[in-house]
Parts: sequence; C-alpha cells; structure tokens
Amino acid sequence: MPISHPPTPGSALWVTAHPRAESLNGRLFREGVEALSTRYEVATSDLYAQEFNPVLADGDLGELAGVPGNLAQQAGESYAVGQLPAEVQAEQAKLAAAELLILQFPLWWYGPPSILKGWFDRVLTDRFAYGDLDPELGVPRRYGDGGLVGRRALVVVTAGEDEGSIGPRGISGDLESLLFPITHGVLWYTGIETLDLHVVYDADALDTGRLDQEVKRLRARLDALDAETPRRFRTLRDGDYRGTRALRADILPGRTDLGIHVAD
Repeated sequence: MPISHPPTPGSALWVTAHPRAESLNGRLFREGVEALSTRYEVATSDLYAQEFNPVLADGDLGELAGVPGNLAQQAGESYAVGQLPAEVQAEQAKLAAAELLILQFPLWWYGPPSILKGWFDRVLTDRFAYGDLDPELGVPRRYGDGGLVGRRALVVVTAGEDEGSIGPRGISGDLESLLFPITHGVLWYTGIETLDLHVVYDADALDTGRLDQEVKRLRARLDALDAETPRRFRTLRDGDYRGTRALRADILPGRTDLGIHVAD
C-alpha cells in the first residue's frame, strides 16, 4: 500500500517547465504565483532553473543500484528506506504538502517538455504516489486511489497552434485527448483530481496587448479556482472495469473515445 500523504490546508505547489525566464511562460509563472500567493502558501519547482535531472537511472535506487529487478518497484523500495536522491526527496516533500498542484508547460511535439516527464518518472514513485493491492477489493491502489488522494491539479499549457487546430476536430488532435496521459495517466492514476485545462492558444504570436490579456485571464482564473468543481474520472475501485480493466461492455456501449473514462 502507498503511504497516505494528507495535504497541508492552504498549501500549493507550482511546477513549471520552460528554459527561458523572460518568456511568455516565465511571465505567466511569476504572475500566477503572485496571484495564488494571496490565498495559498505557494512552493515552486522551476525545473530548468533548478537544473532538475529528468533521467531515472540506477542512481535513484540506493543500495539496489545494479541489482536486477523491476525498476519501478525498486524505486519504491528505495523510497521506503529513504535512499532516493536528495533532489527527488525534496520534490516529494513539496508535493506531499500541497493540496493544490499547478503544472505549467509549453506544448512541444504534442506533449510536455522532457524535463517535466522526467519529473513524473523520478518523483511519482511506487509507495509514495501509488501502491499495491487493496486488501479488501483486490485491486491496485491507483486510478482514483493512491498516495496523493485529496488534491486538485490545474494544468496550464501554452500552445503555438490556434484553438481550431487542437480542438475536437483539429488536424493536430483534440488537446483534451493529447493531454489525457497527464490528466488521467499521471494525475488521476495517483489520486489527484483535475480541473479544466487552462490553455493559451497562438502563444507564438501574442503581441503585448494579448499577452497582458492572457496574464489577466490567468490571474482571474486563479482567483476563482476554489469555487471550481474538478472533473472526476472513473475509479478502479468502483467496479466499472471489473475483470479485465477494460470498461464494462454495458457502460456506454459502442464508444471507444477517451471520454468514456470520465465519471457521470
């Protein structure tokens, strides 16, 4: 089982992944943290500024380095005995305290920068963020369960394309589907509920006036965030995936889109 990490009320973590401080993302980060700090104690993880190492490797495994075995399980064992690298332990401590998580990044090749993917790889370890079987139900402690239950997350993403290109019928694919691996496969997997995406479209073409508008829009969103209702995906515990972990045939029959995993 994962260790439960009750969040600290009024605590937030803002994780940002952009290499340039003097950029659209840099300004959104600074303005967003300032706005959120009026109501939360905000910790930050500026991954590029910290020179966070995104590569999960033997150095994460303590005494198990070089020992054959399942890498994810070994990382969990290293977590349990306090042998993860100091920079990983520091990120886990910030995340364990936060009741609100902000993930901010530019959309690169239809996903986040690799440094953020590496943050997921190294920080969200077995036994910290998810765990083994629930003894009563016999299902793994993930997808709505896990070590990070009781948290909400807002994903802030800047995209060079317009709203139509990454909309429901866009040539680049629907952004909600493109980011499903994060909202469902990372956040919900570990028990974190997600709010609606906050997207800045045409980010490469913003003039000063539109940039100011986007800053105001983000600040207004953050000011009203506590009143928002998170979206809830179906849980592994509720029986909708009984048997095969595929959605039961009697639920939304005939549909295969990713929207079938959103709870009613």
